[in-house]
Amino acid sequence: MKHFLVGAALLAAPAALFAAVPAPLAPAEIVAQAPAADWTAIDAHDLLVMDLAPDASGKARRVVIQLMPPPFSQGWIGNIRKLAAAHWWDDTSVNRVQDNYVVQWGDAEAEDKAKAKPLLEGLTAIPQERYLTPVTYQILRSAQGMAHFNFPNPWPISKRDGYADAVAFWRGWPLAGTRSDDTHGEVELPADRPNLYWPIHCYGMIGVGRAMPPDTGSGAELYAVIGTPPRHLDRNIALVGRVIEGIEHLSSLPRGTGQLGFYAKAEERVPIRAIRLGKEVPGLPAYQYLSTESASFVRYADARANRRDPFFIRPAGGADICNVPVPIRRAPR
Repeated sequence: MKHFLVGAALLAAPAALFAAVPAPLAPAEIVAQAPAADWTAIDAHDLLVMDLAPDASGKARRVVIQLMPPPFSQGWIGNIRKLAAAHWWDDTSVNRVQDNYVVQWGDAEAEDKAKAKPLLEGLTAIPQERYLTPVTYQILRSAQGMAHFNFPNPWPISKRDGYADAVAFWRGWPLAGTRSDDTHGEVELPADRPNLYWPIHCYGMIGVGRAMPPDTGSGAELYAVIGTPPRHLDRNIALVGRVIEGIEHLSSLPRGTGQLGFYAKAEERVPIRAIRLGKEVPGLPAYQYLSTESASFVRYADARANRRDPFFIRPAGGADICNVPVPIRRAPR
């Protein structure tokens, strides 16, 4: 039996006190151990599937995108659904790859009216105040609740970052918002005076390309974030979704050598074979995200903010919301 001294007294210490203490789990280990009940299905109706031309070795390249749920960005998402249903993106291309920034795709000739691919009739023109969404806490709570990554306090009103009064996760999505009723004239508040929320430019998020304001883009020109989260774009461009599988097919593309990363030559562009709504794609896997209202996500988010597993020396004590990516997986069979 081991002994230790307390003052002048020699005490017998139970062997159990010296038993090995399990090492704290890494975030990936917490996710791997999350029970099935903590995972939420992603409806195939909310998926967009982009098939690029095969790579140089003939390997298929598929990118799967999840569209944002209501009430966020629905005007643009409605246009995107119409464009996908009409197969409008077939034979368009990836036209821009800017290092540590974005990959952008659509009609390469859109700036030339004589060569531009005609847009569908009936697309909605969305005003720029729709970058902000006025919603109440009651609405957010009624749709599965809201959770902030800095636990144990789950509500966003206690936390801000460099870009917003509050940051939060809601139904698996990162959001920012304001606690203030002063909107500087950006949007007319309904009678119940809700707070304003908007999606965040984290890695893998999908945005809508546009011209100079007040243009807000139709949804025909899209981009994916492939670098340091460009949060300065929040509230300036519409965000409509995120890549949930296949981001490597975008982030590994050759960088464009033209201005802003556009491909300087037509042959450099990456052809898009098709973009389809998930319901149209035979054999598409089922996907799930780790519910941001679950106990597993609480532990995972805390572990991302405070790494205690053996590799780390000191917990950081916090994390940027974009450094807490919501885990997504193919549903187990």
